[in-house]
Amino acid sequence: MIASRKALLGGIAVLALLAAGATAVLLMNPAPAVQSAQAIGGPFKLKTSRGDVVTERDFRGKWLLVYFGYTHCPDICPTTLAEVVQTIDLLGAAGAGVQPLFISIDPERDTPEVMDAYVKALDARIIGMTGTPADIAAAAKGYKVHYAKMETKSSDARDYQMEHSSFVYVMGPDGRYMTLFTPGAGQTPDKMAPKLRELIGQSRAEQSAR
Repeated sequence: MIASRKALLGGIAVLALLAAGATAVLLMNPAPAVQSAQAIGGPFKLKTSRGDVVTERDFRGKWLLVYFGYTHCPDICPTTLAEVVQTIDLLGAAGAGVQPLFISIDPERDTPEVMDAYVKALDARIIGMTGTPADIAAAAKGYKVHYAKMETKSSDARDYQMEHSSFVYVMGPDGRYMTLFTPGAGQTPDKMAPKLRELIGQSRAEQSAR
């Protein structure tokens, strides 16, 4: 009885710690991979951290690793982006054809200037993108991304966190959705890199066969 009570109290303590530390919520929604490939991705029009207005067509010919997050994210976003960069590094020469994109779900605070400083601090290869709330909503809808502003008790209206799904979408050079990665669920770079290398190899083989 005592052991069971201790186990129960221990479980409650763990849950309390998790709740307190969940300043950025990783929502494990049903993975978009179960849907048809045509349902993921699509057109977008956003502004890069360098100030350029781009669409999805500007990235044709590149493999894309697309991640939605925000610069005030305390842990999940910077960790995931770091793992995306590590994945590209593990590809060696093949990594030159892979472009990581970081799309903000917090346009209120993530201006191009803020995004520029953020991605440069992480890795200059990452292209940060933001836009109007409508532009962001349209892009997120295409990728089946969930996000929402969390309520805060702070007196500062700009002091808030965003909850959001946390998947890395792999898009082929022709803009087609290929698969998704889930680093937040334990899919590490040493697991993502071989899968991406396999997809790149298959694509090249198909092109050679044409």
